[in-house]
Amino acid sequence: MIGRARVVAASLAAAVALLVTLCPAAAHHVGTYVPKDNEITTNFKQIKFSVEAGKFAVARRLFDTGPLQTDMRARAARLPAGLEAGLRAALEGGDGAEVERGLTIFFAALARDLAREATRQTADPTLSREACAAIGARFLEAIWRYYNLVDFAVARRDDRTSVVIRLAFDEATGYAKSIAAPDKLREPLTRIAQALSAFIDASTPARRGS
Repeated sequence: MIGRARVVAASLAAAVALLVTLCPAAAHHVGTYVPKDNEITTNFKQIKFSVEAGKFAVARRLFDTGPLQTDMRARAARLPAGLEAGLRAALEGGDGAEVERGLTIFFAALARDLAREATRQTADPTLSREACAAIGARFLEAIWRYYNLVDFAVARRDDRTSVVIRLAFDEATGYAKSIAAPDKLREPLTRIAQALSAFIDASTPARRGS
């Protein structure tokens, strides 16, 4: 019995050592990898936490003076009409659910546009496999930087979309790590863009008179 216990203990130690060794790579799997914040994601968190604390006046000031609004205005042509005005109205009215909806649509659109651009760039026939894989990996990190902030909100509204995006992201990440198959990146990237586009359309109220 003592000998068997020693074998079991040794096996457990080896498993722990293996997990520690694999930790850096495993951290990139969906659900565990959290990219570093940039000024837009930092501003998002400031607004979100202020809203959750019921400090809507603070949240509006953070929105009106922050880089998130600046970026939203720069992308206005690719966003649902009235998104900025609707978000500001929700902040003024203390409507937390509507603030969340507006922010979720915006970050879903950021991730969608990145997925589309990644699909376009990785289709360049002059790129080497190494270059294609590197571009794909860089875009995937950027996509997840924005999407991971709103995945919970997406899942609450449409769990199927959340699952589709996560599976496609994992698939694309695997192709980006495989120099032998970077050309397969475009298919899951296209699925991500299509799923996000459909989610945005479904989450945007129909305009009167349309």
